[in-house]
Amino acid sequence: MMCSRIAKWLAVVAGPICVPAMAAAHPHVFVDARSEIVFDIEGRMSAVRNIWQFDEAFTAYAIQGLDTDEDGQLTDAELAPLAKINVDSLQEFDFFTFLTVDDESHGFTPPDEYWLEFYGGKLTLFFTLPLEAPVAVGAETTLEVFDPEYFVAFAFTEDVPISLVDAPAACEGIFIPPGELDAQTAAVLGALPASQRDLPPDLQAAAEVLSNRITVSC
Repeated sequence: MMCSRIAKWLAVVAGPICVPAMAAAHPHVFVDARSEIVFDIEGRMSAVRNIWQFDEAFTAYAIQGLDTDEDGQLTDAELAPLAKINVDSLQEFDFFTFLTVDDESHGFTPPDEYWLEFYGGKLTLFFTLPLEAPVAVGAETTLEVFDPEYFVAFAFTEDVPISLVDAPAACEGIFIPPGELDAQTAAVLGALPASQRDLPPDLQAAAEVLSNRITVSC
């Protein structure tokens, strides 16, 4: 299991042991992601849907003990408690999802639509984040998905990283991939133990280049 606060999010709660393969360096968990920005009938952004697929190493550890009927399959019922703990705990980390419109941050309410799927040796988490209040696209509108502490590394899919759902015809979303860490910073991050969840301020600033950014214009 992962140690520290991240254990609550990833919901691997079987015991206080760190996964050896994940304990050597930051990041410890790898996620393939894509996002959908949902618009309401008035053309305002109303929610963000996230689809996150976890890496095989973490998945293999996370699903231990979930197959309660030991039939070799993970059913929706067996995955449901894990999904709930995941989304409940994500709130502590602002769901790793940040929306800014004209320099103003807009928060989300906890998701009421979420589930986990297991396919091809990987867990995928689907969840929809309603905005606290719908907001129109501004002159500068940016959605970011990343872990400021770089405990979790997000990589967006290359084919369709972002979709705009029910958006006005003139709206467009453009994905801007994250930058790269310099060799020295990468080495320092790589030496951090799994027990260190929070990064020092200088490393936090350096890790900000790893943000996956989507700009929206209408």
